[in-house]
Amino acid sequence: MNTITKTNFKFPKQQSFYKGKVRDVYQLKDDTLIMIATDRISAFDAILPKGIPYKGQILNQMAVSFLQQTEDIVPNWLIATPDPNVSIGQVCEPIKVEMVIRGYLAGHAARLYKDGKRMLSGVALPEGLRQNDIFPQHPIITPATKAEQGLHDEDISREDIIRQGIVSEADYRLMEKYTYALFARGTEIAAKHGLILVDTKYEFGKTRDGEIVLIDEIHTPDSSRYFYKEGYEERQENGEPQIQLSKEFVRQWLISQGFQGEKGQKIPAMTDEYVQSVSDRYIELYEHIMGEKFIPADTTDIAHRIEENVLRFLQNQ
Repeated sequence: MNTITKTNFKFPKQQSFYKGKVRDVYQLKDDTLIMIATDRISAFDAILPKGIPYKGQILNQMAVSFLQQTEDIVPNWLIATPDPNVSIGQVCEPIKVEMVIRGYLAGHAARLYKDGKRMLSGVALPEGLRQNDIFPQHPIITPATKAEQGLHDEDISREDIIRQGIVSEADYRLMEKYTYALFARGTEIAAKHGLILVDTKYEFGKTRDGEIVLIDEIHTPDSSRYFYKEGYEERQENGEPQIQLSKEFVRQWLISQGFQGEKGQKIPAMTDEYVQSVSDRYIELYEHIMGEKFIPADTTDIAHRIEENVLRFLQNQ
């Protein structure tokens, strides 16, 4: 199956190009941002060697839907989505803090807890928790600094963010308020589909006039973790692993292959069969989280399709 792992467009009034881990971002001179969700996949801050069929479409369509379902809570950067892999919005100055919010001891938090750490981003964690337990102070915000490409994001406390002047106290309080409200909405939406929103992250930026808005993707399996609600308590009581919907299965595969993004570690090879299995999992994630059937876009020539759709949109502006 065809995938798109790199782009090289020349759009009218194009000013700059930025390649993220999985997105290619084109900025136009009129402060329009064109964000293309490629089929690249990353884990442990490394880009894996092969694209995953339909991954870009899946993440983009989910992110757009959730941005639209939360725009009454917080303004966002999105203007239009002229192609299944494309979001177009206003240029924002990204705030270099990821607002990570966790309801349960899972993923990164669980790995640190297992290593004996009881403090995460300045938040004290109680003794006696088992993996995937709900936090007594549910939910908790454990921010991380937004690292440059190739570097690891680092946990940081609310106090250090403000003390170092990364974000003003007033701006941080607003981001905190938005984060709790977005997580509550995400939890509500997930519950309708028989899911638990375990943890997620939100990224914010400032518009030219200084307004804080929500940017990037939200509530997707790349930025969030979900459990199946049915049987959650029984599995916890029996000490069984939870059935989860997230990109964690890719991380676990990498760990089993001896890769966690550390210096000197080599990214394992991905067979075509493994790539197909990851694509199938992403489609499954989409259908469970969105509660609707996934409709694949035409992948005969993805780059040509994207270019045509974006140019048509720009010409009509």
